[in-house]
Amino acid sequence: MLTFDEKLTIIESYPQLERKDVSLKRINFQLPNSISDKKNIVYHLHPNGNGFVYAGHLDHYETDDKGMVNIRDFSAEQLRSILTESIAGLSQQEKSINEEAIIGELEEERWVNEEGNILVLLYESEVWNIYFGLNLEESFDTYEEAIDFMQEEGFKPEKK
Repeated sequence: MLTFDEKLTIIESYPQLERKDVSLKRINFQLPNSISDKKNIVYHLHPNGNGFVYAGHLDHYETDDKGMVNIRDFSAEQLRSILTESIAGLSQQEKSINEEAIIGELEEERWVNEEGNILVLLYESEVWNIYFGLNLEESFDTYEEAIDFMQEEGFKPEKK
């Protein structure tokens, strides 16, 4: 079993993750550019060695009802493996591949909020559709209605 410091060293070696200290000496690590609303990749890493890694989108890990895997008894190799897979599955790179399935040859507009979440606006079949990842969020009859919705939700056009 790895010590807390060994686990912390491994987790901190992933530059995509941001450390967030929480109560009772526990630490979370977040993926700010996650394609999902799931931001906590490492949850409640504790000095006693207990902690969790999000793997709800990975089908070869046994997870709890929140998609978390307990890493208390993980080896260094196991910890690196689950972290690498979790980050890759929730990264921007993966999103562009998934979005390509929806967007295809259509012209898109990308809108982003302060948390880095991205919405994609597409004109399809005479309606304006807004997607979050692969999920259709909303549909509108006019471009103006779609823009109003995104602005009300705190999104702005992505700078190119």
